[in-house]
Amino acid sequence: MCQPSPAPKLQVWSPDQTRTFQESVAGDRLFAAWLLAATTGMRRGELLGLRWIDVDLDSGGVRIAQARVRAGNRVVAGEPKTARGRRTIALDPATVAALRQHRKRRAEEQLLAGPSSVDSGLVFTMPDGSPIHPNRFSLWFQTRARAASLPTIRLHDMRHSYATAGLAAGVPPKVMSERLGHATVAFTLDTYTSALRALEKSAAEVVAGLILGTDVSKQ
Repeated sequence: MCQPSPAPKLQVWSPDQTRTFQESVAGDRLFAAWLLAATTGMRRGELLGLRWIDVDLDSGGVRIAQARVRAGNRVVAGEPKTARGRRTIALDPATVAALRQHRKRRAEEQLLAGPSSVDSGLVFTMPDGSPIHPNRFSLWFQTRARAASLPTIRLHDMRHSYATAGLAAGVPPKVMSERLGHATVAFTLDTYTSALRALEKSAAEVVAGLILGTDVSKQ
């Protein structure tokens, strides 16, 4: 009987590398998009499908209600594939601030575009307001990653980088699964086993220290 092939090792950036990327794109007109990808693990289609009506900066959250994805030679907008994909994600203050600045920039771009401005309602667009093609968005990401002298990864690997960092930091798998919009917690556990192994080792030391009354990590 053939044994199943092992899952390929995920290509991810470390938190330091992700920080280097964010610092390198600080002046980019799509800085808020790159930051949102890094701090939420949102999929490419979710970023490009995000609408201002789904953003609540006062409460600090975004609602994932649609995604823009490739369908053959076309790009279509539709609802997330699963119920877990339709979710609200809490944002950190830095990401909220970046989105506020982005909204201000977009208002200025609309004024400059005048009658030719496209009112797509999308958060991340071309300067005239028209949607961004997913392929172009991925190409921009890789171009900026190379400019920052970082290892080449796919835009989707930013999602893996976020999940790996979160689990390694001790965020409960259920919480991470909900933020990522995974169909099940089991899928999260299966996908990020390496990060969970590191977390398990840390947990073993902490629990043993409590039971034995010592700091076993220093022994």
